[in-house]
Amino acid sequence: MISKYRELFNAQFTEKKYQALKDDIASDFNYMPTFRLGETPFFISNELKTQLIEGSNEVIALIQNESFKLLTNKSLELNHKVPNEDEHTTFLAIDFGICEEDGVIIPKLIEVQGFPSLYNYQINLYEKFKKQYPFLSELTPFINSIEQQEYLDILEEAICNNHPKENVILLEIEPEKQNTKIDFYYCRRDIGIPIVCVTELIKKGKQLFYKNEKGDEILVKRIYNRVIFDELDLRTDLKLNFHFSDDLDVEWAGHPNWFFRISKFILPFLKGKYFIETTLLSELKEIPEDLENYVLKPLFSFSGTGVIFHVKKEDIEAVVEKELYILQKKVTYIPIVQSPDGKVKAEVRMLCIWKKEDTAPTLLCNLVRLSRGEMIGVKFNKDKDWVGGTLGLFER
Repeated sequence: MISKYRELFNAQFTEKKYQALKDDIASDFNYMPTFRLGETPFFISNELKTQLIEGSNEVIALIQNESFKLLTNKSLELNHKVPNEDEHTTFLAIDFGICEEDGVIIPKLIEVQGFPSLYNYQINLYEKFKKQYPFLSELTPFINSIEQQEYLDILEEAICNNHPKENVILLEIEPEKQNTKIDFYYCRRDIGIPIVCVTELIKKGKQLFYKNEKGDEILVKRIYNRVIFDELDLRTDLKLNFHFSDDLDVEWAGHPNWFFRISKFILPFLKGKYFIETTLLSELKEIPEDLENYVLKPLFSFSGTGVIFHVKKEDIEAVVEKELYILQKKVTYIPIVQSPDGKVKAEVRMLCIWKKEDTAPTLLCNLVRLSRGEMIGVKFNKDKDWVGGTLGLFER
């Protein structure tokens, strides 16, 4: 999108540099992420940046609406409801596919999540890229012209809320087995909080405790929640000493209810040029004749689980819980990133943090996924290069 930097990057790119980039990441914790690292950043023009911000702000406007909780209460009834919900989400991730419509490039909203993403990993990835390609320091992954330390300060405030670090935990299901654990490691290093498995928490009355490396029981005052209930529900082998539905004396950095409230559940309510025609299956008057132009998606799945890309009439008829699925018009992702052998599609995730006292979330940085397949995702990009997770860079 910014031809000057694309040409400069491609001229300097070598497989040796790509391997050095991966080795540099792996050297931090003697661990290489299990997801594929894209070879290149995505260079985002000011015009596309403006569109991404405009689209994000329209999503945020809906979430800010005073009737938003009333509008989304049904999402909790359909799932889990956790006590002590706060006024608004702490984290917000807004995914746009870079598409083509009437011959014009435009971002289209694919997904929105009131849940944390790779906030710590992304800024470290930027530093790694700069080591291999120093000219990238002319660009920034940050949306609002801040620098890395200010970003980390905002992130720490959101996660810790001024509590002592030992009383704040990153909570996950068997964190050492998660694809996102590289982000957990950077969070522990850069923010300074421990990583704790849900099975390690000890409940006493309304309080939760974990054991530190010395074996001392430490009071948990705030939880940076990375637990996905989809996975938790499937893991009947896990023995927990507490339930998320318990009335606990604990704060949440990312209250679990917001994962359900801000999800595909709200897509049918969003109308405008950056949004895709989306219908709740329970509201569908008749099944469209041109199903080849639609995608069937479960409302609350994570990482593309359960999505049917080639929809048949029988697929729709087979859905029992129709209020848990949406039918969404397909969009055309435009191959836009020039690789050495053709162009690659891109999806941009705008990452926001909503501070406790602020009236609106702050757009901070981004995550980008590159694809040569039908969809963004691992199973559509097996054995391909210039695909996978990376970041977008803006002009300063």
